[in-house]
Amino acid sequence: MIFSGYKGFRVQGLQGRAKAHRVREGFVIRQMTLKDVELAVQWAAEEGWNPGLSDTACFYHADPDGFLIGELDGQPVGCISAVSYGEAFGFIGFYIVRKELRGKWYGVELGRQAMSRLGTRNVGIDGVVAKIKNYEKFGFTLAHRNIRYRGRVQRGAGSAGVVELAAIPFDAVVSYDSAIFPARRAAFLEKWVIRPDGAALGFTEGGELKGYGVIRPCRTGFKIGPLFADSPDIAESLFRALTGEVPERAPVFLDIPATNPAAVTLVGNHGMTPVFETGRMYSGEAPAVPMKKVFGITSFELG
Repeated sequence: MIFSGYKGFRVQGLQGRAKAHRVREGFVIRQMTLKDVELAVQWAAEEGWNPGLSDTACFYHADPDGFLIGELDGQPVGCISAVSYGEAFGFIGFYIVRKELRGKWYGVELGRQAMSRLGTRNVGIDGVVAKIKNYEKFGFTLAHRNIRYRGRVQRGAGSAGVVELAAIPFDAVVSYDSAIFPARRAAFLEKWVIRPDGAALGFTEGGELKGYGVIRPCRTGFKIGPLFADSPDIAESLFRALTGEVPERAPVFLDIPATNPAAVTLVGNHGMTPVFETGRMYSGEAPAVPMKKVFGITSFELG
């Protein structure tokens, strides 16, 4: 298990609370409130991760018990998310410790508690490239690289197959998504695809959903994610329709798995350039995701 073997902290508000932990320098870990998640999103912005303007409520709704904050003498100093997607899969993100306190084991204990919460589930993370070797030491295995691309995309022509995702029965969206994402995530999608900002679009053919995508405003520009499609042509149609929802020449970001050549072709055709990279890693076997349908991952924070 990741970050095991360090017992110098106290944990509040978590399962297994009765287990004794020695207090060390007043450090406490507890579950976040929605307001705490707002702070975590702000920290993510300060780290340059460029979160969406309305990500807080969407993320929190996915698993309200899955966000942890560390406090030193009552002041927040670090955070992590450990979101459960059912009994078999979870995802860890928002792993941040204040810069002046890094290397002092606070982050180690946050990671340990995140993994403890997810138990025997296969856990996914997006690790920054510089830390991949560290995560491998804790039992994670690299599955593929995710690369963030940025571009100022021209508006393109629409497609007859593109529809508002709200016009598709929600259960059909969840079913399509769960055939590509490693687990069913209805609670998350309930907020993610019915947005107060941005747009969520689907592509239908013969009355059947063949792809969908979401675009949302961020601190800088707009991000597309996810972008799932049954074919490169459908992905292209959705990409053009989604970018048509934002101001002309606005910066647009798309995080693609490097293992999908068609996704690499898509960003290349639109003149997008790489700006950031992570390693998608798992604590168990890599899930059997149909990568040829993944033209954009949802987020580095929740998978």
